[in-house]
Amino acid sequence: MAVVISPKIPALPAVRCTLAAPSTTYLRTLRPLSWFPPARRRVLFQTSRPSACPTATRPFSTSKSKPFADVDDSFDPRQQDRETDDVDVCIIGGGPAGLSAAIRLKQLANEAGNEEFRVLVLEKAGALGDHIVSGNVIEPSAVNELLPDWNSSENPSRFENATPATHDKMRFLTKNISIPIPAPPQMNNHGNYIISLNQFSKWLGERAEEIGVEVYPGFAASEVLYKPNDGSVLGVATNDQGVARDGKPKPHFERGMEFHARVTLFAEGCHGSLSKQVIKKFDLRRDSQPQTYALGLKEVWEVKPENFRKGEVTHSMGYPLPSNTYGGGWIYHFGDNLVSLGLVVGLDYPNPWLSPYGEFQKLKHHPLYKSVIEGGKCISYGARALNEGGFQSIPKCAFPGGALIGDSAGFLNVPKIKGTHTAMRSGMLAARAAWDALKENKDTESSIFLYDYEDALRESTIWKELEEVRNMRPSFHSPLGLYGGIMYSGLEAYLFRGKTPWTLKHKGKDHEATQLADKQPKIEYPKNDGKISFDILTSVSRTGTNHEEDQPVHLQVEDWDEHGREMWPKYKGVENRFCPAGVYEYVEDESKEFGRRFQINAQNCIHCKTCDIKAPAQDINWQTPCGGEGPKYTMT
Repeated sequence: MAVVISPKIPALPAVRCTLAAPSTTYLRTLRPLSWFPPARRRVLFQTSRPSACPTATRPFSTSKSKPFADVDDSFDPRQQDRETDDVDVCIIGGGPAGLSAAIRLKQLANEAGNEEFRVLVLEKAGALGDHIVSGNVIEPSAVNELLPDWNSSENPSRFENATPATHDKMRFLTKNISIPIPAPPQMNNHGNYIISLNQFSKWLGERAEEIGVEVYPGFAASEVLYKPNDGSVLGVATNDQGVARDGKPKPHFERGMEFHARVTLFAEGCHGSLSKQVIKKFDLRRDSQPQTYALGLKEVWEVKPENFRKGEVTHSMGYPLPSNTYGGGWIYHFGDNLVSLGLVVGLDYPNPWLSPYGEFQKLKHHPLYKSVIEGGKCISYGARALNEGGFQSIPKCAFPGGALIGDSAGFLNVPKIKGTHTAMRSGMLAARAAWDALKENKDTESSIFLYDYEDALRESTIWKELEEVRNMRPSFHSPLGLYGGIMYSGLEAYLFRGKTPWTLKHKGKDHEATQLADKQPKIEYPKNDGKISFDILTSVSRTGTNHEEDQPVHLQVEDWDEHGREMWPKYKGVENRFCPAGVYEYVEDESKEFGRRFQINAQNCIHCKTCDIKAPAQDINWQTPCGGEGPKYTMT
């Protein structure tokens, strides 16, 4: 495949390299990638080779070819050098926070006449939005500031899929009854819009590329790089491609690539695999409480026209969750006869027999939900962990060489049930701080610390609104449980408004809340009917998830047999129940000590991160698989 050279760039000599695969060739220029202008560089990135991982979309490598070891020789893929690319700012994650940071940075650079300022976004999904799941009712304050004409009818590139929220409902559910209750003022959605965050992220990506941001989907950043002299963040490396399940290189093996940046922004979303590494390395939680999480499960339905009420926003609490479990459901009517519905379950629930997926299927049979979706068609399913710690759990967000933005830091406003606007605003604040710091410090060898970002956060609306509602979520840990939390939250919403001199603490880490199975009541879930409720594998099929089987398992458990021996007697298969994708199983096996063999079906994984959070022994480590793999969500 010939490389087309721009008329403005003199033709360069090229070397024809042959990969191990039969008759597969590509051209590689002898110039470093950074020599080329951004548009040309992107062409080289995307066309220089076919993927080494059949299901991935990451299609390039500039690693030097080296002979593979003989079959009997030990071979460490790290023996090969990685190609590097130097950028000004590297952003890990192509969600609302990361793309907002990228757009603001390029806006500032272009306004200053510095069009060569390089901003690069690495996204592990095969396409922007593929891994995004959210309700979502967006408060437009941040996007109004970033892209003022985002929803203007006069803008040909406007986001066309925003449905204005028309009215709100709040319901407390018993098994068969729906009781109207007052919604707190934080849940007033006047002026907000119902959207698919999946679609919105794709649209933001297009706007980013229009102004010169380099966006690379299918590139899974798997390692944080540090400067040897001072330990500050140097950048990231993407994972190797073409590694077999046993860790040995396959014929198409290609080394990952290093991206070095003066500033690296982590926008991976909730409980990102690299974010948790930098949080630990720099002890960013030293002054904050532990983060607490929830699992959100969502479906999108096409419903009968007579059941559709465009713009209606309904939230519920109570049934089917037990009183010692925090959570609630939603129904949003948007688009043309489309309904987003779902359930959020706090992961600090104590009963290991509880299944968030099973609770969601029960919820849909409640008359409030069933009356909307009966006779309709489920077209999409997704699930994702989300932060619920709020103000008390915000870590230090800046560190030498980079910063945490969006849900990597945890800016979700739980009582408001919104986090997109805070994620976007945090990205914009970090972008301004990064731009100012780089403008003042021209020494490319020195490390950057974004002091202004920490200050800007504390002076922003993010800090103000999270501080105001800081006591609502932890109030549900009182001895009065659900009902005490409802009463106290009402006082906070209408009377105290965050001005109390006290700050309630979270109970602890979510995995610590899990009780032994023989100490909790067993929960039996009804059989799914295939019309309103579905078995888990049917739902997983709607995610479009896909992973190459012959690669190292990205759900890392050091010893599967030891895990099974330790966990089964205590929790009787809690992993199978907290996972919303059927990844974990205890298979009957008489050769094992307790007649059960622990098994991981990594191909089913939808990247929700619940296992990394809820596993009682904290011995499951979620790592990035091949770039481009995982779910391919639509309308979520």
